[in-house]
Amino acid sequence: MRFYVLTLFTEMIEQGLSHSVIGRGIEKGLIGVEAVDIRDFTKDKHRRVDDYGYGGGAGMIMQAPPVYDAYMSVRERADEGARLLYMSPQGKVFNQKKAEELSKEENIIILCGHYEGIDQRVIDELQPEEISLGDFVLTGGELGAMVVIDAVSRLVPGVLNKEESFEDESFSDGLLEYPQYTRPCDFMGRKVPDVLLSGHHENVAKWRRRQKIINTFYKRPDLLASAELSEEEKRVIEELKNKQYGGIY
Repeated sequence: MRFYVLTLFTEMIEQGLSHSVIGRGIEKGLIGVEAVDIRDFTKDKHRRVDDYGYGGGAGMIMQAPPVYDAYMSVRERADEGARLLYMSPQGKVFNQKKAEELSKEENIIILCGHYEGIDQRVIDELQPEEISLGDFVLTGGELGAMVVIDAVSRLVPGVLNKEESFEDESFSDGLLEYPQYTRPCDFMGRKVPDVLLSGHHENVAKWRRRQKIINTFYKRPDLLASAELSEEEKRVIEELKNKQYGGIY
């Protein structure tokens, strides 16, 4: 899998993704990340890529020609079916399901806006899929692009070691993750649950599944509506509701 990031700040992308799991994935050749400097495609002698917006208003707007030319230079090297994303607060909110979908792609191009945004005409011409991290505004799209690359890359086979498997992580099955513990067994009077010390794998698995449901119920109950639950697990939720609301809900 290869990512092409169209940006004004290539060093931010390169340095931000060169460490830890993603850095190892790059070293192994399992993923590739290329930061493409949009400034290289401007015809302005001062490498300027922005200008004042028509109609007035505060802030500068990224010009359409250098953005378009940067994209076309990448598309010539990537296949024409490469997925084009645009990091935008107006886009659909990024989640684990989208990360799993994108992990099936071979080439992904991510466009990072800056200043007050990008000339709408190049957005209309390229028709990117707009992606948002949530209902807030960042200075530029670079941080968002790195989040997407990180979340997608760790789903590519071989990027994570066996010890780092994502199978039991939050959102992998629509639920939050269970609590994790390590040594010492007793920390300030708080002890590791006995079941985790028992060595009984089936009981450990049952405990973890129950804890995932409990965690999700209290922290992200909205996720339970779409989670696949057994009848026994549904009864656990009813018990939690009774406990929380005294049987009235």
